[in-house]
Amino acid sequence: MDKVTVLGAGTMGHGIAQLYAQAGFQVSLYDINNDILKNALTRITNNLNLLTKYNNLTINKDKVLHQISITTNLEDAVLNSHFIIEAVSENLSIKFDLFQKLEEIVDEKTIIASNTSTFSIQQLSEGLQHKDRLIITHFFNPAHLVPLVEVVKGPNTPKELIDETVEMLKQIGKQPVVLKKDVPGLIANRLQAALVREAFYLLDEGVADARDIDLAITAGPGFRWAFIGPLETADFGGLDIWKSVVENLAPHLSKEETIPSSINEKIEIGQLGTKAGNGIFQYNGDDEIQKRIRERDKQFIRLGQIKNSN
Repeated sequence: MDKVTVLGAGTMGHGIAQLYAQAGFQVSLYDINNDILKNALTRITNNLNLLTKYNNLTINKDKVLHQISITTNLEDAVLNSHFIIEAVSENLSIKFDLFQKLEEIVDEKTIIASNTSTFSIQQLSEGLQHKDRLIITHFFNPAHLVPLVEVVKGPNTPKELIDETVEMLKQIGKQPVVLKKDVPGLIANRLQAALVREAFYLLDEGVADARDIDLAITAGPGFRWAFIGPLETADFGGLDIWKSVVENLAPHLSKEETIPSSINEKIEIGQLGTKAGNGIFQYNGDDEIQKRIRERDKQFIRLGQIKNSN
């Protein structure tokens, strides 16, 4: 398999395209907006510059960029591609429309992988003739740095298709996990959502300020979770101890099913986070935001080097 197609060149799509290009695949990157495509190439160039600066690996930036072709023509994008990754907006009607167009123009053996973590395989495959070749490969932002990809199969997905997908993901340097059940939010986002819900609750209750709540994770559980997950942490701590911890704390944990009013208020006035210039934290213009993103990515690169050296 020499060519892959990435549909959607935004936040996730450009990083996914970069990964496949770095692994030697010819990549066709599609979007309906030519400006987004051009911006994607700029972002990929910046990513490669950062990787070259802080990663011990030698990356031929020009060769990687040469592997990527951009297009606003869907038929051109999928021509001769055996593997298609969908990374468009998390809007079910947009995805339905795209999948139906794909069925008209691609071979029935072509694998279609959605990057969604919001919708189930059953939802995504409604109305499709070839449901068995649609799967989920959920990457994490930033896609070119975070190792995890969650793979979800349908009830009739052939084992060979999943094996081929897992092998491809390993080939581009990812660590795939295959879910045995299709559940909302998959694995990682369910765990993240539980943690973020509690973080929002602690912030709303005035237990600590935002910086200290984040520090309580990055310098505590997050420090451990980079190498041992929550279940192995429980083993190391003792299941009897964790039984007491969970049973004693459970009655006091947030059980809210909606976002706190303080977060809703920020959303209503457009304080959406870095993409809007302000959110839970305040940012002094776009230069500071880009600096923070570069610093984040630099630390992710360094952490990846440490984990890969073990």
